[in-house]
Amino acid sequence: MNPNLLTDLVTMKMPFGKYKDRLLCDLPETYLVWFHSKGFPPGKLGELLGTMYEIRLNGLEYLLQPIRRGR
Repeated sequence: MNPNLLTDLVTMKMPFGKYKDRLLCDLPETYLVWFHSKGFPPGKLGELLGTMYEIRLNGLEYLLQPIRRGR
């Protein structure tokens, strides 16, 4: 796993949709589940949303806390 992905999750904002301008790490779980069922967008955004989905699915949100505090 690329450690920069975690940094991107706490700094990048959702570029479109209902949750536009919300940090990717703050997206609701239901939204991530919806993307998982419909398919993540191509490219880096899709990779980040998929990573955030896996983090939530496995209860690993604590991995993002030190990065959030450090920004």
